[in-house]
Amino acid sequence: MPWNDWIRTVEVEPSLYAADFARLGEQIDTLMRAGVRIFHFDVGDGHFVEPITIGPIVLQSISEQIHRLDGVIDCHLMTENPEKHFKAFAAAGGDSVTVHIEACDDLYAVAQAARALGLQVGMAFKPETDATGAAQAAVVAGVDIVLCMSIEPGYSGQAFMPEAIGRIRAARAILPDEIPIQVDGGIGSENIAEVYIAGARLFVAGTSIFGMEDLPRAYRRLLQALT
Repeated sequence: MPWNDWIRTVEVEPSLYAADFARLGEQIDTLMRAGVRIFHFDVGDGHFVEPITIGPIVLQSISEQIHRLDGVIDCHLMTENPEKHFKAFAAAGGDSVTVHIEACDDLYAVAQAARALGLQVGMAFKPETDATGAAQAAVVAGVDIVLCMSIEPGYSGQAFMPEAIGRIRAARAILPDEIPIQVDGGIGSENIAEVYIAGARLFVAGTSIFGMEDLPRAYRRLLQALT
């Protein structure tokens, strides 16, 4: 099923990197019953980004639960040579993989490798990467989504970079309508509407959901801020 069939106008994606791993299954269930459809799964390899985060073993432990409730898992691979990991993430239950343009010599070939395994595919770009050039590359490669990082990738809990608004607008001006923009980093109720106006439709939220005591209320607060 393609990305555009997953998106109900907009989607707030809880970032599981920020979850309480002692209560991971419980928190996933709570959020899905509150209406969450897409979960963001951040993967750091200790090379492309400094931290080593979570991988296929954790994904395998939660994918059946998420799929059983008609959810999907969006895997953000902050890794060198991301294509080497596609088979493992597909087997563990990932639905989509997003790779960094900075880590791909041939983005088209990487996207094709993901599709060959039945995965949807996105392209991410870091704050210092030219947004116009990245968006052009995404069009040529035929990816499904474009992820504009609004923080330096790697660590959860960073503050939103205001200059991301201009980069979202620049990418949106290049991308066709069928390629949605996702934004990851520092998203909260105070800035999500501005990010939407700039052109994003997918909003990754870590601390602003999992850092709150009432997860459903935190999720709904973000949706309400969009209206």
